[in-house]
Amino acid sequence: MRMSSTPAVAASGEEVGPDGVREPGGEVHAWLPGQNQTVCGLPLSRTRLRRFPHVRFDYSGTDQLTEADPVGWICPRCLAATAGRRRDEKHAWVRHAPRP
Repeated sequence: MRMSSTPAVAASGEEVGPDGVREPGGEVHAWLPGQNQTVCGLPLSRTRLRRFPHVRFDYSGTDQLTEADPVGWICPRCLAATAGRRRDEKHAWVRHAPRP
């Protein structure tokens, strides 16, 4: 299997969607296809995480999870690793009202 730079999803559970396709559920992590661990460093085999190479990890830190969502928890370390930095900026933060 070739390595991909686009993170996919590895999750602790799965559900079958209305169209019959597997969807992640439970605890969700980012995973690079071709590797045996998540982006945050958890080994897939020891933690029994299921791989979902057809589902992109496109979550953000502002996502709100409800009781109706099959995903119960999104790994904050995976979110931080996949978010990256803003383009052309030295720091991830921005000062809006600097003092004189």
